[in-house]
Amino acid sequence: MMATTEAAQDISFEAMKEKQEQVVKIVMADPAVQAVGSFFGGGSGSAMNNARMFISLKPKGLGKGERQDEPLTIMARLRQKLAKIPGVQLFIVPGQDIRVGGRSSKATYQYALTDQNIDELNSWAPKLVNKLKEYPQMKDVTSDQQFRGLQETVVVDRDAAARLGIQPQAVDSTLYSAFGQRQISIIYTQQNEYHVVLEVDPKFQLDPTSLDKIYVKSSSGMQVPLSTLAHFKLDNTPLSVNHQGQFPCVTISFNLAQGVSLGQATQLVEKAKRDLGMPATVRGNFAGTAQVFQASLSTEPLLILTALIAVYIVLGMLYESLIHPITILSTLPSAGLGALLAMEFMNFLYQFFKIGNADTGELSIVSIIGIILLIGIVKKNAIMMVDFALDAERNEGLSPEQSIYQACLVRFRPIMMTTLAAMFGALPLAIGMGIGSELRRPLGIAIVGGLIVSQILTLYTTPVIYLALDQLRQRKKKRPVPATDLRPVGWPPLSGSPVR
Repeated sequence: MMATTEAAQDISFEAMKEKQEQVVKIVMADPAVQAVGSFFGGGSGSAMNNARMFISLKPKGLGKGERQDEPLTIMARLRQKLAKIPGVQLFIVPGQDIRVGGRSSKATYQYALTDQNIDELNSWAPKLVNKLKEYPQMKDVTSDQQFRGLQETVVVDRDAAARLGIQPQAVDSTLYSAFGQRQISIIYTQQNEYHVVLEVDPKFQLDPTSLDKIYVKSSSGMQVPLSTLAHFKLDNTPLSVNHQGQFPCVTISFNLAQGVSLGQATQLVEKAKRDLGMPATVRGNFAGTAQVFQASLSTEPLLILTALIAVYIVLGMLYESLIHPITILSTLPSAGLGALLAMEFMNFLYQFFKIGNADTGELSIVSIIGIILLIGIVKKNAIMMVDFALDAERNEGLSPEQSIYQACLVRFRPIMMTTLAAMFGALPLAIGMGIGSELRRPLGIAIVGGLIVSQILTLYTTPVIYLALDQLRQRKKKRPVPATDLRPVGWPPLSGSPVR
């Protein structure tokens, strides 16, 4: 797992170091944690009040020295323990097998706000964060907005400095020599060389009142106190300003409570914006995993429809019919129903008996992949029966009722063999344990559930649909078609044909 520790924006380095050591001790004391790596104060866009941790968990199992809890349970336990440290917030993200987007954040999902006016953005972003914190479905709601850092501004009186013969550049140079690290000389010896760095004593770098003890050298060589030609002002300043598409951007990140889907979270974000009355100039869009989820939802119906059309065209070319492919495709709804029932059953087991994982029963992208795979697996039951029935009708002269009945009897064993082979092949995915099993488990559950339900239903529904569509085809074939004279109006009619 990856964690981010956030303290007050005006915290000092020493105070942040002390609080981070307390956080690491509490995390290491958890029985499910194996190792912790921690750092702060470095990295691109990282402010001084943020620290990062990489938490390695023990292998999951039932033996001694192994963990029994799921990552979501461990995250909730660590949040409760670390809430006792004042002035520190901890945001934990479980390690993802598939990462989407290169933006790092303090939680799994991101929502980005952009605006041309940075003051308007800084005003509305905290309001949206506070509104989202009111929803119990969303956890660890925070943002990367850092605009309340403390800054000591030195305001130089240029007229007073000019009377004393001091240029503004001399003030900048003196301040950098005191609080920066200016190399002023190199001492050479016979065996080594030493770089001489000028700065004030470190104990004077922690208090802004030390500015009163700084002297600036004038053009006449006289040392002038800095306080005589400048005054000091304490105000707020942004620690960092992030951008997206050349505009200032604030990224709101959040996690989800157990049993809450990402689709529900997207609806809550849109509802919060409407309740606040956020202006249209503040534009918001999902980023990272949430953005891919929205894109997948928009293209998912088209993807499934395209797959069904492709299957229909191939089957129509194979059987030279427009009716029989519909019989084969009629088996697919039962497969989707079985997958949904299997995931709902896993949700029931987790909620009441704490068996499995909270994410196993969600309709995620992985489970949707399993439902699409069922399109190719389940339709083979109907193909076996329809193919045998058509052959019996054409070559043996049997009626549709007799041919489909013989197909059910003869093809029952190969249908059961192929179904059991596919189901037992997906069973290790559904009940698998070990590292990364949470990602593969929804795929196996969707396939196993869809195969079981479709196997039970299609053995009875496919013959019924086959006979119903065959009767429709025979009825259409017997309908008389009147002859029509397509010659121009005014020509003498043909014998026995009406004039158009």
